[in-house]
Amino acid sequence: MADSSRIWGLELEHLLSPYRINYIVDDQTLIEEHISGIPGDVFIENYLGRPEFNPRRIAKEFVKFNERCLMRLLGDMRSYNFVFDISQDFDDIQFRIRCIDFDQQAYEGRKNIYLPQFFKENKIFVQMVQQHLHPDVITQYRMEERSVFSKRVRAEMERLDDLYLVLREDRFSTPEKIQQLATELSIYHNNPALMQCSTMAQLLQMHMNEFIAADLK
Repeated sequence: MADSSRIWGLELEHLLSPYRINYIVDDQTLIEEHISGIPGDVFIENYLGRPEFNPRRIAKEFVKFNERCLMRLLGDMRSYNFVFDISQDFDDIQFRIRCIDFDQQAYEGRKNIYLPQFFKENKIFVQMVQQHLHPDVITQYRMEERSVFSKRVRAEMERLDDLYLVLREDRFSTPEKIQQLATELSIYHNNPALMQCSTMAQLLQMHMNEFIAADLK
C-alpha cells in the first residue's frame, strides 16, 4: 500500500543516503526494490561477537547511521527495521547499515524518535560505541557524516525544492506532532525560527538547512 510518508522516505533515501533505491508507485500500489542484508535483530542474535568482526567498525557505522537518520528525520529505526550489508575489504570486513522501513519519515513529534540510539532494541550497538570509540572519535565521525550529507543536499537542491513544493500540500502528520517537533528542533538548533513551520516539509527543509549552514562555516 502506498502512503505519503513512505514514498517521501524512499525518495529521500534515494537522494540523500549513500545508496540508491528503485521504486514504482501506481495509484495505491507501491513496489520497492529489495534491500539485501542481515536484519539488525538477526545480526545481534546470530552474528555479533564473531572474532572476525571488528567491533570498532560496527560501532563506527552505527554512529554514522544514527546521524543520518536524525538529519533526514527518518524515525523508528529499531534493529528489525534496518539491515547489515557485510562485505570483505582488502584487509578487513566492512559493515554498512541500510534502512528497510520508511513508514516513519518525518511523522512523529519527538526528536528522539529520529535517533536510533534511543531504542532499547539497539542498546547493544550503543554499548559498543561507548566501549570501543573515544568521545572525540565519535564527534569526528558525526561531523564527517554531516559534511557528506550537506554536500548531497546541495547537489540535489533542485529536486529537493520540487519535492518540498509537492509535500507542503500533503498533511501526512498531525498539527500536534508538527508543533512538538518544531519546538524540540528549535531548541536543538537554538533557532526559534523553526517554531514558525506549519508542515513537516517546511520543518525538514529548515532542519536540513541548519546542518548545511553549520558545514559551510
